[in-house]
Amino acid sequence: MQDLTRRTVIGGAAALMLAGRAVAQTGQQTIAPVDPGDEMVPLWPGAIPGRQGSRIARKVNERSKTLGFNDRWMTGIDTPALVVKRPARPNGAAVLLMPGGGYGFLAYDNEGTEQARWLNALGVTCFILLYRLPGEGWGDRRLVPLQDAQRAMRVIRHGASGFGVDPARVAIIGFSAGGHLAGSLATRHGETVYAPVDAADRLSARPDLAGLIYPVVSMDAAITHKGSRDNLLGPTPTAAEVAAASVDGRVTAATPPVFLAHASDDRTVPVANSLSIYTAMLTAQRPAEMHLFDEGGHGFGVRLPKTTPAAAWPTLFATYAARKGIFPA
Repeated sequence: MQDLTRRTVIGGAAALMLAGRAVAQTGQQTIAPVDPGDEMVPLWPGAIPGRQGSRIARKVNERSKTLGFNDRWMTGIDTPALVVKRPARPNGAAVLLMPGGGYGFLAYDNEGTEQARWLNALGVTCFILLYRLPGEGWGDRRLVPLQDAQRAMRVIRHGASGFGVDPARVAIIGFSAGGHLAGSLATRHGETVYAPVDAADRLSARPDLAGLIYPVVSMDAAITHKGSRDNLLGPTPTAAEVAAASVDGRVTAATPPVFLAHASDDRTVPVANSLSIYTAMLTAQRPAEMHLFDEGGHGFGVRLPKTTPAAAWPTLFATYAARKGIFPA
C-alpha cells in the first residue's frame, strides 16, 4: 500500500467517528438513514465538489412485489455517504461496495445490502457507497463518482480504529457501472480529482484488492454499455475523454490485484469488458483472477440459484481475498 502507515491511520481515526447511527450531519445538511438505525457516514465535511445549485433529492424506487424482499433503486444522491454494515464478529477485513445502475441509479439492495449480508457473515465490515450520479447536475460530471470513491477509501482508513477494520485490508467490489467505478479507483487512486479538504486526504485511496463483477470497463463504443458511457461522459464525448475513462487503458504497476466475474450470456455488458482488463493486467504483470461462467446473465448479484454457474462467484472471491491476505485464511 502506498503513502499509508497503520500508525498514521489509527492515530487520526477519532476525527471521523459519529456520535450516533441514525442520522449524520455534514455542514448544514442532514443525511437521513436509508433504513431505520443505519449508520451513515458523510463523505464531505463541507462543500461537496461540483455542486452547482441544482435541486437534487434522494428518491428510492421499490421494485419488489414480494413482501419482505427489497429491490430498491436509488437516485438523487444529494449528499454522498457510506452506509456502514457491521458484522457480529468482525475480523478486521473491510469491503467498500459500489452498486451499479448504469450511472443513472444505484441498485441498492441487489448490489449493496445483499452483498453486505454474506460478507458480514464472514466477519467482514462493509461500507455501501452512495455515490453521486454524474447526470444529476454536478459540475465536471466525468469525475464525480471517482471523487466520491477516492474520498470513501480515505474516510474508511482515517476512521479505521472506530470501524474496527485494518486499514491495510480494505477491498472494493463493484457491479456493472459500479464495476467501472471500482476499476477506475483501482487504476486512478493516485490521480488528483478534487482539492484536499482535511487530514483524511493525506491517506492513500488505493484499494488492497478490487473485485469487478460483470463490470463496464471500456468506453469504446464497440463493447461498452452505452447508457453508462452517456451518463458518465455525456452523449458526445471526445476521443480523449473516452480513453481517459476506459479502465483497461489505465492499468499500471500500482494497480492492486483484480478479481473478475462475468457471465458469457450477459446481453447488457459484453464479457469483452472483463477480457479486456484481464489482458491489460497480464500485460502489466499485475495479479488477476478471472472467472467466466456459461450462464448467469447480467445483474445477478447473489440471487442466482445454486445450480446456475455464476452463483459460485462469492465463494471464489472470498477464497481469492484470503489468498491475497485481505480475508482471514
